[in-house]
Amino acid sequence: MTCPLSHYDESGRARMVDVSAKADTRRTAVAHAFVKIRPSVLKKLPRNPKGNPLEVARIAGIGAAKRTAELIPMCHPLMLTHADVEATIEPRGVRIRATAATTGPTGVEMEALTAAAVAALTIYDMTKALDKSIEIQDVFLLEKTGGKSGDFKR
Repeated sequence: MTCPLSHYDESGRARMVDVSAKADTRRTAVAHAFVKIRPSVLKKLPRNPKGNPLEVARIAGIGAAKRTAELIPMCHPLMLTHADVEATIEPRGVRIRATAATTGPTGVEMEALTAAAVAALTIYDMTKALDKSIEIQDVFLLEKTGGKSGDFKR
């Protein structure tokens, strides 16, 4: 037996899930993305004429987490209690870790994933003049806590 998807009604139309009867609980999520960049381009990141791509990506990711409901049609607007993005240079690129938290009736997985994806896109935007072959890879949920479905850890 398959589990019905909550974002569809009985006739198969997309819908926003009604969470009004759900209790407020603390909910967190951590998402990941990787931006594959050639080593020669990575060396130039600190001297990028557009500014520090890692710091701009961090700020863009936080802003994106706060605006997720404007981007993903069936997401609920949430009052985030925390959002952050860490971008770390590694030998093959930039690893992004985005976190989001709230106390509310629905989770923050989409907020963390949106933050990670937008941070990765921002790094691409700020470095594309140096290399068009940059790849955004491995956008996924690392962990989440809270809610009816319980905790998840990849």
